[in-house]
Amino acid sequence: MSAGEQAVAIARRWSGTPYLHQASVEGGGSDCLGLLRGIWRELYGGEPELVPPYTPDWSEPARKERLWAAARRHLIALSEEAGSLPERPGEVILFRLRAGGVAKHLGIAARVGAGASFVHAYSGHGVIES
Repeated sequence: MSAGEQAVAIARRWSGTPYLHQASVEGGGSDCLGLLRGIWRELYGGEPELVPPYTPDWSEPARKERLWAAARRHLIALSEEAGSLPERPGEVILFRLRAGGVAKHLGIAARVGAGASFVHAYSGHGVIES
């Protein structure tokens, strides 16, 4: 099984975990970053860096791309084109929730192509596959 397939299997196992800001506990609570942190821990051991406290607005008032910068430190950028789609299951998707906002939501591509889906933690819904 590839690392991407393993990431999807882990992410799907987290399904049903309630949404909890700044948390990263399978079954206990998680936000979108917490889900990725949990997957990373299972695949690679520890986390790549200490995550400082963060607010739900992800530095939007200051217009700082903190999540984007962290992703660039630890992940391989495949495309920065608006509207580009993941090519393989397990790829991390980082995006803006609105035009002009900072990138502040992420998930794991579960299926690609027709019927594409991703696993993410969403306020009010918990960890789900959309």
